[in-house]
Formats: sequence, structure tokens, C-alpha cells
Amino acid sequence: MISGVKRLLSLVVIAGIGMGGAGAAEAADGITGVDVSNWTGEIDWGGVSSGGGRFAFVQATEGTNYRNPSFDAQYGGAAAAGLIRGAYHFAQPHESDGTAQADYFLQNGGNWVSDGLTLPGVLDIEDNPYKDRNGKNSCYGLSVADMVTWIKDFTKKYHSETGRQAIIYTTTSWWQTCTGDSDAFKANPLWLARWGTDPGELPKSWKKYTFWQSAEKGPLAGGGNAYNGSESQLAELANPPAEVTVSGAAKSRKTYTVTLSNTGPHPVKDVKVSGRTFGGHRVVKASGCKFSGTAVSCTLKELARGQKKTFTVTTNAKVKGTVGMNFTVGSIKVTLKAG
Repeated sequence: MISGVKRLLSLVVIAGIGMGGAGAAEAADGITGVDVSNWTGEIDWGGVSSGGGRFAFVQATEGTNYRNPSFDAQYGGAAAAGLIRGAYHFAQPHESDGTAQADYFLQNGGNWVSDGLTLPGVLDIEDNPYKDRNGKNSCYGLSVADMVTWIKDFTKKYHSETGRQAIIYTTTSWWQTCTGDSDAFKANPLWLARWGTDPGELPKSWKKYTFWQSAEKGPLAGGGNAYNGSESQLAELANPPAEVTVSGAAKSRKTYTVTLSNTGPHPVKDVKVSGRTFGGHRVVKASGCKFSGTAVSCTLKELARGQKKTFTVTTNAKVKGTVGMNFTVGSIKVTLKAG
């Protein structure tokens, strides 16, 4: 029998940022924040912070030919005031494909960094506001299938470059009409746009919203928004723990592999893998590891984001009956059996 175990392992916990100063506005709707663009003009970020604001979304780009001329000042100003901030991209799906627009966004302010202040980037995908100019319908002239493909291309590119799932800003009605109420984006946090006192029905991909824009103009600056959670959860969204996926396989009675894949946004260092045989066989080879008798020990100095490392252990397996190995990586245990 060949068996393997695949689980998620948090190896490193990144400390959340300090949230000193005035207490955050934490009403029934969650933590208060704002969204701004070049149209918002000059912003008193100190006033936003003292007024209870704790996060901000700043428009970075639109299509592949517009960058908010106020982005640097707005994005930097939010951070200087102690706000967690993120950038957003206003989609123009009829102009170019999702990969191209994600790349433009990444190169012009949308890239994620693990500084404790940066939220994942946002794909703002909503009703076409330029119908009179571009002659397209609310869905930018794309079919349901083409729109879903466009969004998949954007979010896939963003994730491959940053290790983070892009946030999706949309309305329920637009999502239902233009994506056929696709449920293919459960991994992406939802920023729901619905002005009023009730978020109402959610698009099919989501059971809850992460952010809610409840007003076009809020009391602090730009739009009025709320984060659906606590300050500590908001801080973790900006800087989550590292993640390593551990998998293993018994290739034969004599050969066993354990693979570590960095599936999170951070590099991980000094990862230790220990293993021990059972069933009466001994380790005879383990490249890159130390071994003696039934035990093996491996240390991975660093595993970069998106990379994987496989350790292979060979045993003599001269005994009869079930043999195998138990591996431990952090708190995760993997049992591999060979009959």
C-alpha cells in the first residue's frame, strides 16, 4: 500500500503591526476604513486615523494605460498615518486580457510586500461606467464564459507573483449578470459594494464578505467601508503566517519521499524534517540528510515562496510484512506505509 498525507503547516507567525493611537471604530459593521482615488483630492490622513479609520484602499491603475497621479502621495500618506492600506485596479476587460492588466497593476503600485501595512491587491470589477464612450454593455461586451476567464487570468497572475489571493470588489447584481454568478472564486476575499444599511445577498462564490463598501461618500474620506472582523484579523490579512504544504509517498518498500512546498507569501527558514522507519528496516541512504539506524534528520536552510523541496530516503527493507516511515515537520506528522 502506498499512502501520503497532505496538510497545511504554519511554520512562521509574523507579528501583527501595532495599532496605537485612538481606538478603532468597531461597530456592528466591523472596522472602519476608506477608499480613495485621484478624484478624492488631498486627504487629511491624520484626521482619518484620529476619526477611527484603520485601513484604506487607494486606486493605483485602470486598464493598462492609467496610473493614479496621486497614488504615491495617497498610499504613502495612509501608511505614514498608521493605516493598513492596499491598492486597487479598476478593470477594463474589453481593452486587454486579465494577465496583462494584472501585470500592469503589479508594476504600478499593486505589488504586495510583507511590511505589515500592505493588504492584498484588489480587482475592482463592476458595471461599465463608460458605456457612452466605449459602446459596450454593462459586461464590457464579454460573454459570461469570457468574463470568468478574464477574472481567472487576472487573479492567477496576481497570486503567482505575490503568493496572495487578490481581493475582488464587485456588486452582487453585476456578478450575477456578467459572470453567471460564478462560484469559482471562493479563495479570493470579497469586497462587496452595496450602499445602504444592509449588505444584502452575496454573490455565489462567497458565504461572507471581507470588506463592505456601504456608502459612496463616507464620514472620513472617499467611500465608506468596513472590515468584517477584528483589528488583529485585519493585521493578519495584511501579513499572514507562512504556509508550507507537506506531502509524502512510499515509492516502494525501499524508497520514501517527503516534499515541502512553500504555498504562502513568505520565505521560510530552518525547516526541520525528522523521520523514523517502522517494521524492522534501516535507513541506508538519505541525500542531504543525516541518518543512523532507523532515524533520519534533514534541515532546509531556506525555502523561497513558490518553491518546493523533496527529500528521498532509501532503506534496506529486507524484512517481511508491512514497513514504512513516520515523518515529522513542525506539528505535522506524515505516515507512509508499504505492504
